[in-house]
Amino acid sequence: MEEVIEMEKDPFPVEREEGRGRRKDEEADEVDGLGCCGKFQTSVSRWMLPEELRSTYMERANCCPPPIFIITISIAELAVFIYYAVWKPQKQWVTLGDGIWNSPLTYRPDIRQQAWRFISYMFVHAGVQHIMGNLFMQLLLGIPLELVHKGFEVGMVYLSGVLAGSLASSIFDPLSALVGASGGVYALIGGYFMNAVVNYREMIPLLGIFRIVVILLIVGTDVGFALYRRFLSDDVGMKVSFVAHIAGGVAGMTIGYVFFSCYDKKLLKDPRFWLCIVGYIVFLVFAILFNIFLSPA
Repeated sequence: MEEVIEMEKDPFPVEREEGRGRRKDEEADEVDGLGCCGKFQTSVSRWMLPEELRSTYMERANCCPPPIFIITISIAELAVFIYYAVWKPQKQWVTLGDGIWNSPLTYRPDIRQQAWRFISYMFVHAGVQHIMGNLFMQLLLGIPLELVHKGFEVGMVYLSGVLAGSLASSIFDPLSALVGASGGVYALIGGYFMNAVVNYREMIPLLGIFRIVVILLIVGTDVGFALYRRFLSDDVGMKVSFVAHIAGGVAGMTIGYVFFSCYDKKLLKDPRFWLCIVGYIVFLVFAILFNIFLSPA
């Protein structure tokens, strides 16, 4: 009886492997029959979605309209940088000085009563390295994310990171100014990172670990540089906070993860969505009350 059972079990692993091979061959044939837009959408689905959701995405995929939110916000940030680099008095345009600190967009603790600054600081950047780094990362992640999840979801995650960054900075680093879109960029990174961690075996398996390591290296390097500028740099003038990076990442790993992992699902029926929303609102209320009654600034 034992020998019969063993003989019955043996074919199944082989059949599974053959089935996987057939699926890969079928996918390759399907990709070869697609145009440029279709091939691009196929690559996006493999990077952004687990295997069981890719066919649903490909049925709906369309390059029109393009990812409007992330492109629009990037153009706006670049336009503001060019304005302050070219038309405002600067010692050098590589690293901007007085122009951005006197900007009505920059978050400054001494005039934080102007509430729009908690959001508008994302349009102002301190130099070429700052603006190019943020634009590169948000376009690299934002375009494929918006193709999959559309502009509303990506916009909500991005802006939640921007707002969380300024509010957290006003609490944990209350005497520092804030410029740059790092809060929003890190929200996109945080959401994608959590999605990659959870689904790394299915989202191009061979590159799953590689993507996670690359994200950690980029984040570690950027945060390390931000800490250096905040605590060790001898540059005179107003210090720029680093807290927005961390707070944006936390917002992405919570709200961003819920949005980016719920493709083809109704968010309002997901308890994780409400848990993140309630947590974000509690943080928002606490930060507002702190700024009104307790802030040393």
